Amino acid sequence: MNVKNTFANFCNDESGAVTVDWVVLTAAIVGLGVVIMNLVGGGMEDLGDRVVTDLQTSDFTYVGRP
Repeated sequence: MNVKNTFANFCNDESGAVTVDWVVLTAAIVGLGVVIMNLVGGGMEDLGDRVVTDLQTSDFTYVGRP
């Protein structure tokens, strides 16, 4: 094959187009996951802080078995 045929075959080859689509789709899913983790993570942190505060301010007496 000469260079002209090789270049023409390269330009007409669409086998990598599906790979590019999957890479873009995967990047979008990962980006969406990061956004959701940030939103949920902030809420979970607030909830954890409230639980710790409630446990520290509560008056618990433990009655164990003798």
